[in-house]
Amino acid sequence: MAAPDLLFGLRNNFYLGAYQAAINNSDVPNLSQEDAMERDSLVYRSYIALGSYQLVINEIDSSAATPLQAVKLLALYLSSPDNKETTISSLHEWLADPAIGNNPILRLIAGIIFMHEQDYNEALKHTNVGGTMDLHALNVQIFLKMHRSDYAEKQLRIMQQIDEDHTLTQLANAWLNLAVGGSKIQEAYLIFQDFSEKYQMTSLILNGKAVCCMHMGNFDEAESLLLEALNKDAKDPETLANLVVCSLHLGKSSSRYLNQLKLSHPDHMLVKRSSSAEESFDRAVQTIA
Repeated sequence: MAAPDLLFGLRNNFYLGAYQAAINNSDVPNLSQEDAMERDSLVYRSYIALGSYQLVINEIDSSAATPLQAVKLLALYLSSPDNKETTISSLHEWLADPAIGNNPILRLIAGIIFMHEQDYNEALKHTNVGGTMDLHALNVQIFLKMHRSDYAEKQLRIMQQIDEDHTLTQLANAWLNLAVGGSKIQEAYLIFQDFSEKYQMTSLILNGKAVCCMHMGNFDEAESLLLEALNKDAKDPETLANLVVCSLHLGKSSSRYLNQLKLSHPDHMLVKRSSSAEESFDRAVQTIA
């Protein structure tokens, strides 16, 4: 009989965006050294997801193992634009080191950082061989950002062969269904609905359902889901961005949500698009004037 997966609850909380619950329930007894390392990396990644970069930077010292050093690198990268160059330089150095370069958590963090940089080919160099469900799920995200749903589907098939019921397999299936659109949107909605019935309701699940609703033209339902998500986390960038889009479709003012997004996440894609549109408008006005 297979040994019980002692980290199942912790992983699930992390994957579904219940970051504080992941941290609160991380004191799992009888872990092997390998499992304890995975536990610690998930806890620190949960702190990163909550924006507590400095805590992670302070707690992981230079004697920590490679996976935790990689997580610290992600915290440094996200904490300040000034750190980006040195972080990416360290990352290249570590990936080139034969002793640690193949570590799955290091490769995962490399994929996340290069995806943030929109350097998708560089990200895939380190993630494409897979090896863990996390890496396969990240590959799905990268391929969808590249508008290659055909390659994303191949990764999903691999995940389904490994474990069809895995939370990441279900999430990847929902992401792909959203990208494909059409009748697949309903299938994506049912996946998020299933999560909401089984697990703690999180911003991630509420946003998933809301995006499906918007695709299906149900903007009133989407708005109520997004406002519920906003109650859980008033600074969540995806909630704010989706509320901007939803408000526009409902003919309501979206400026407050956009202003909140500009303040809390100035690098968000929607903020950049909005700023470039404003600049284009200003240039056009100046030309007329």
